[in-house]
Amino acid sequence: MAADQEPHLVDVHVGARIRMRRKSMGLSQTQLADSVGITFQQLQKYERGTNRVSASKLYGMAVTLQASVAWFFEGMPPEADGAGDQRTQAVRRFLATEEGVELASLVPQLPMAQRRQILALAKTLSSEGDDETAAAP
Repeated sequence: MAADQEPHLVDVHVGARIRMRRKSMGLSQTQLADSVGITFQQLQKYERGTNRVSASKLYGMAVTLQASVAWFFEGMPPEADGAGDQRTQAVRRFLATEEGVELASLVPQLPMAQRRQILALAKTLSSEGDDETAAAP
């Protein structure tokens, strides 16, 4: 995948479903990877959606994770223009990261005032990143 290309929405969705099922069953990345004959690094790429899962590997994961192959595609939003909604893609990319999953589980436990503070901080940090990019030669 070229550096300037985003992972495809379907790959991100399937990867997130793999991660969710693996974690719910208490399996490590190494255990799942070993069960289908890949490295844990390759499984990490699948879970992030940066690499596409082959049919045979997805089938092997479905067997290990005790799920149907179709389960990995459940909840997949329809793609009106082939690229999907940008906001939905951003959320899926976020949830495909370790930090995203952890934040998504912790933030709802916080009082609303603290959630707003975190959002304000994230917006500030994000705009600072834009300033640095604009200032770069």
